[in-house]
Amino acid sequence: MTRRDLRLVFFDLDDTLHDDTFAYHSAAEEVAREVAAEHGVDALALKAAYIAEAEGFWHRLSPQDLNVKLASIRASMWQSALESVGVADAALAQQSAERYNAYRVKYFTLFPGAIDVLRALRERGMKLGIVTNGLSETHREKIALLQISEYFDAIFLSDEVGMVKPDPLLFAHACRVLGGAPAHAAMVGDRYDRDIKGAIQAGLYTVWLNVRSERLPPGAQAPDATCSSIADAGRILLEPLRVV
Repeated sequence: MTRRDLRLVFFDLDDTLHDDTFAYHSAAEEVAREVAAEHGVDALALKAAYIAEAEGFWHRLSPQDLNVKLASIRASMWQSALESVGVADAALAQQSAERYNAYRVKYFTLFPGAIDVLRALRERGMKLGIVTNGLSETHREKIALLQISEYFDAIFLSDEVGMVKPDPLLFAHACRVLGGAPAHAAMVGDRYDRDIKGAIQAGLYTVWLNVRSERLPPGAQAPDATCSSIADAGRILLEPLRVV
């Protein structure tokens, strides 16, 4: 396949199209500072403990976890984080989760150039999709708040399709729904182990948006292209389409 043959482009959502790390770090710090002021704990230690809990959950996400309710999971995460700084208070954990949910949405921000990339790809006749391990409980709202749903022909959320990246069957399913073959599709994502590895196995062209300057895992197959911004990812995908 050459990139000139692309007809479908799939994007991860968090830390690919928008700065999710900024959003959840900012919300967690805001909650932690409030708790620290009220209960005299170390705010930064509480923030770090919550982030470790949250990142661990998403790293371990499997198909068996797709029926969970994030509202209750986040409360249990905050409870564990609070206990790590010496506060055992289930009511406070629930309150912290509610504050976190409310604060996080105000930090949702698209990466610069994201809309320009989506528009340009659609103008070139590409069909676009989102393939994310996010859950509909939160991610449908997130996509609406980011005001990007109009650019996508389909959105694939893990709990709605019953599959979790890097399962190559998820990428194959997305291609089938949009009426194209993996050989004519591309995947853009920030996580090698979730976005790129599975897409390679499914036969897609891969663009690793390496926003954290990570190294390729030892022995891993390299992506077709690597960049550090969504704008650069757009240039990679669009440049060969200009070739006559």
